[in-house]
Amino acid sequence: MLANKTSVRQTAGKASSRAQAAIPHLISSRVEVRASGVVPFSGVNVKAASASAAPRARAMAASRQAVRVAAAVDADYRKREPKDVRVLVVGPTGYIGKFVVKELVSRGYNVVAFARENAGIKGKMGREDIVKEFPGAEVRFGSVLDPASLRDVAFKDPVDVVVSCLASRTGGKKDSWLIDYTATKNSLDVARASGAKHFVLLSAICVQKPLLEFQKAKLQFESDLQAAGDITYSIVRPTAFFKSIAGQIDIVKKGNPYVMFGDGNLAACKPISEADLASFIADCVTEQNKVNKVLPIGGPSKAFTAKQQADLLFNITGLPPKYFPVPVALMDGMIGLFDSLAKLFPQLEDSAEFARIGKYYATESMLVYDEARGVYLEDETPGYGKDTLEDFFSRAVKEGLQGQELGDQAVFGQQ
Repeated sequence: MLANKTSVRQTAGKASSRAQAAIPHLISSRVEVRASGVVPFSGVNVKAASASAAPRARAMAASRQAVRVAAAVDADYRKREPKDVRVLVVGPTGYIGKFVVKELVSRGYNVVAFARENAGIKGKMGREDIVKEFPGAEVRFGSVLDPASLRDVAFKDPVDVVVSCLASRTGGKKDSWLIDYTATKNSLDVARASGAKHFVLLSAICVQKPLLEFQKAKLQFESDLQAAGDITYSIVRPTAFFKSIAGQIDIVKKGNPYVMFGDGNLAACKPISEADLASFIADCVTEQNKVNKVLPIGGPSKAFTAKQQADLLFNITGLPPKYFPVPVALMDGMIGLFDSLAKLFPQLEDSAEFARIGKYYATESMLVYDEARGVYLEDETPGYGKDTLEDFFSRAVKEGLQGQELGDQAVFGQQ
């Protein structure tokens, strides 16, 4: 059971953006400049400074720029009409990103989707496909790994809010630090330098108990975002997505047993649909009660264990229950084997990480975690939306799983 996009440590310091040097003092100190355009007194001898017209002209130009930046920083975008609020989405072609862009467009925001030229699962989407995917949004192309591309393309116009749906595709060590940390940090750095006011981050509830590399990368970025101080944030930590527990629907429909670890009751989750999660993320753009908060969120149903998911699926299909229990010790054996082989063949390092990911989702619940007591709390995990797991399973059994492809996160053969 995969709960989110399971994603060699990149040096975090390299993530600082060249764009941050452009107007650092204006952004960080929020300098107030008189509307007349006169440069505030800074201890410089005014008479001496006026000896040259060129420096005076440059000072006046800088002052006018300061007025514009200060006004942009201090303006409360939440008081404007949605059409006058520019929201930049990075990671728009991912599973959740697509729904977020469309939800924001439906609410009337001025949406910019910043994407790679070849995106989607295995890069199958080209420029024309991506543009067609997002009617009503402005699509811009570039790289979140290049601060200059972010500065010159994504942020070429003033941005009020950034929504990051970036996530590593595999959960491998290098990929995790490259995307979950470095690329997301680039987006934050340029956002701060450009005067953006709010940053909405799609994270994951599993960072509460970080044992995997992608969790550590996400948690490190969460920490950086919370420490920034000059930009507000909403950190969204969803539980399992519907698609992450959909991998065995076709298997069961064919009369095969449901594969589960142990007795199927080792872990539970409150899965949320992509549409409901996108709606919650869109709420974070303007709702004051979500500002500077870490927000765990699940769907409206109760928590389901793997065994309960299987029983629900058998009930919907009308097929007799058949289970195939897999000992967790098997995962431990695989982890140990790949760890040993990785010492001789470094390219197998991620294979060991993937085995750890599999064990994590088999044994750890996607619910709010009480670290002091070491327990997961269903009642403390907020529910949101209207799409239930039963409705999703019923629809998927009848109509198939188009649009729910896992791609690089596929388990049990679903692509």
